[in-house]
Amino acid sequence: QVQLVESGGGLVQPGGSLRLSCLVSPSIFSFYPMGWYRQVPGKSRELVAALSSGGSNYADSVRGRFTISRDVVKNTLYLQMNSLKPEDTAVYYCRLTTNNDYWGQGTQVTVSS
Repeated sequence: QVQLVESGGGLVQPGGSLRLSCLVSPSIFSFYPMGWYRQVPGKSRELVAALSSGGSNYADSVRGRFTISRDVVKNTLYLQMNSLKPEDTAVYYCRLTTNNDYWGQGTQVTVSS
């Protein structure tokens, strides 16, 4: 059974940084596309950043501020978030796509002074 566990969320001031982690077990994710999504109450879940064998892509709203990466040895997907803005406040989820879709439980990111 594939499991994804996010961590690293929290409260940060505008302009600050956070790094989210998504631990994947078992270690199969290096061969499949993965991504980070976010959702705020009353809105649909939206793609933030995605990573595959073809490279990475980002939502326009985060390009240049966020970086997606993965450590194959640690079976972990990361999202480095810099220059955070209040509008980045959301629950962040990681996603793994194989023949099925797998999601983590989410981690809350709050950007506020």
